[in-house]
Amino acid sequence: MRVIVTRPRHEAERWALELSALAFEAVALPLIQVGPVADPSDLMQAWQHLGDYVGVMFVSGNAVEQFFSSKPATVMGFNAQTDAQTRAWATGPGTAKALWRCGVAAQLIDAPPPAAGQFDSEALWRVVAMQVRAGDRVLIVRGAQQAANPKSDGLLGNGRDWFAKQLAQVGAHVDFVVAYQRGAPEFSHFDFELARQASSDGSVWLFSSTEALTNLGALLPGQSWDAAIALATHPRIATAVKNAGFGVVLESRPTLTDVVVCLKHLAQHFKIGQ
Repeated sequence: MRVIVTRPRHEAERWALELSALAFEAVALPLIQVGPVADPSDLMQAWQHLGDYVGVMFVSGNAVEQFFSSKPATVMGFNAQTDAQTRAWATGPGTAKALWRCGVAAQLIDAPPPAAGQFDSEALWRVVAMQVRAGDRVLIVRGAQQAANPKSDGLLGNGRDWFAKQLAQVGAHVDFVVAYQRGAPEFSHFDFELARQASSDGSVWLFSSTEALTNLGALLPGQSWDAAIALATHPRIATAVKNAGFGVVLESRPTLTDVVVCLKHLAQHFKIGQ
């Protein structure tokens, strides 16, 4: 049973290696392309005023990496030894690990606990809500669609918008900064053949984003997915995959351990079915 990993390239390749080390046949087929913003001036401005915020919410590991790649050498942000104790808020363990890799002090990171039912904006809000008071400022670091105005309709993330509304309801002021651009990948001939084969050969599509699913539909318009199998890492993603016509859809938390448990369940199910 082959696993098709659809995350952005560097994440997809890392997941494919980790799954392969656990005896799964895993292939990276990135369905999202990530790149830097054309104009980093807003990012530089955000770093210069980092101390004005009680918390900075990062929507993903990509947001962390791209935000920190723009960090000025003179800024001592997210350092436990400085007076400005701005918190770094992560929606899940992958984002938290990215913060650690970028040198953020562990005691300044807030994220849903490992036992949380889901890792998303709602779970994060339950952790950080008591930190925010009326008049506080919060920064949300997010992505934007390529070729879109990053200050308008191209902004990504329904969960992040929900998070911003919760902040507004308690009287906090919310700023956004776009740290990276996201878009559809360019498929090679091999990629097209792999995707078509995986629509009906028993492969399991691993979806961690509805955007990846949207890009797949645009790359293969008219493709039937009624014989395809998918594993989605959030209920909202699972609903979108079902609506796209996938024949079998399972849900999992987004950790490697949980995904592996679900994959083993799928493998056993289809082995019994044969």
